[in-house]
Amino acid sequence: MRRRLGFDKWFPLLAACAVLSTVGCGSRPRQDAPPPRPPVVEVARVIQKNVPVYGSWVATLEGYVNAEIQPEVTGYLIKQDYREGSYVRKNEVLFEIDPRPFQAALDRANGQLAQAEAQLGEATLNVKRDIPEAKARAIPQMQLESDTQAKLAAEASVAADKAAVEQAQLNLDYTKVRSLIGGIAGIAQVQVGNLVSPTSVLTDVSQVNPIKAYFQISGVQWLRLAGGIGSGAANLRPIVKPIPLSLILANGQTFPYAGNILFADRAMNLQTGTIQIVGAFPNPRRILRPEETATVRGVTEVLRDALLVPQAAVMQLQGSDLVAVVSPDNRVSIRSVQVGPQLKTLWVITQGLEPHERVVVVGAEKVRTGMVVKPVPYKS
Repeated sequence: MRRRLGFDKWFPLLAACAVLSTVGCGSRPRQDAPPPRPPVVEVARVIQKNVPVYGSWVATLEGYVNAEIQPEVTGYLIKQDYREGSYVRKNEVLFEIDPRPFQAALDRANGQLAQAEAQLGEATLNVKRDIPEAKARAIPQMQLESDTQAKLAAEASVAADKAAVEQAQLNLDYTKVRSLIGGIAGIAQVQVGNLVSPTSVLTDVSQVNPIKAYFQISGVQWLRLAGGIGSGAANLRPIVKPIPLSLILANGQTFPYAGNILFADRAMNLQTGTIQIVGAFPNPRRILRPEETATVRGVTEVLRDALLVPQAAVMQLQGSDLVAVVSPDNRVSIRSVQVGPQLKTLWVITQGLEPHERVVVVGAEKVRTGMVVKPVPYKS
């Protein structure tokens, strides 16, 4: 019968095997694991160039010239000669007022003028006859003087009646209400058959090519537009050359014609701290109309030698803006930077970077300060 070894007999042998297995039991010693490869990151160089800074403002469009069409005489409206919303030419007839009372007044004035001219003719003949007779003492000198005064009175009456005829003719002409300017005519404010007077507004006409844009800018932006202040306020130069503007319509599209600033208002608005600017835009197809709202965009200043990086290179952490900078030996340092305005897909950096440094654009979440990376060019 085979003896069974107790556990106390086997324990030294098991312990020896465990030690041998730890060191490999005759195999080669284990080598340390290789260091991890540097992470691949996409980098871009800091760009240095002049950067225009744009401002955007809500604008209200107005006609370049707006005219309220009002009659010069009182009468009943008998005809509307234009189509509402259409283009009308300067001096084109828009409305007609019943001319009959004014024709009668003209005829009456012409009759009074004819009568006055007849009286003047008679007075002139009397004076011509009296002059030789007075020299011959055939009539008293007083009669010549009386006839001379009658002639002067007749001349004055003729002059007054001629003025009355001219006024009657004007009133008759005024029965045809004409447009004062060329432009788009609005909806008629009166109907045929209405009694109208010089206080009545019949319609409005607006010149829309070009068209004006009114918008408010801040005092700081105004100083930038005007060129800034030198040694004193007297050195604030006026706008001496057109400042280009673009117009973004309500549908988000940019109007195809560029405009420019015409002038600024004479004073600031004390309540808002802004000043009103008036711009003008070509409108050959007359698409833009008065009272329309749009967004005006224009350059307020130019940042000289500004530094720019892709927007994706800027990380935000607890209210701070950070950028991962790669040194010439491919070592990373995380820097705090100050950002300025955006320029399409780029961001202006006002502090924290130097020209031509490399920044991580893709893969910044994988790096930390002091880490060595494998940089590859950023593909925008």
